[in-house]
Amino acid sequence: MNTIEVIKTRRSIRKYTKQEVPENVLMDILDCGRLAPSGHNKQPWRFVVVTDQEIKEKLTEITKYGKFIKDAYAVIAVFVRKDAPCPVEDACAATQNIILAAWHYGLGTCWISCYRREHSKEAEKIMNCPETHEIISMITLGYPDEKPARKKKSLEEVVSFNTF
Repeated sequence: MNTIEVIKTRRSIRKYTKQEVPENVLMDILDCGRLAPSGHNKQPWRFVVVTDQEIKEKLTEITKYGKFIKDAYAVIAVFVRKDAPCPVEDACAATQNIILAAWHYGLGTCWISCYRREHSKEAEKIMNCPETHEIISMITLGYPDEKPARKKKSLEEVVSFNTF
């Protein structure tokens, strides 16, 4: 699948099979996250891969909209250094790379926002985040057990030229 196809066909997945993700595939997906652009090329991210069921259960309990976390093969938490020039932008670029790389491999994901949310501090505590970092996102990852419809606005609804 080429890049354009990946972008145009990707869906958020909230239901997963129990199939394991091969380690080489997982590592390549993480490598794609590592290669994301970052402000001043600081690469301030840290990816925490959670496959432990007990930790996934804890993360499920603290999130309002992440009740499917426990069912994913893994959760990739994207942390960023607080002193980075563009921490949110950097972490979001890495998150998007991970999501697109996963779809390329036939894996589903769902982006769970953690930037200054009610569950952020608790998620950081569960994953032993140092004071120097903060969590920006969690990405559930696994083989899809659903094919959700894509409801997107038309191009005409979101694009204008020269002025708003």
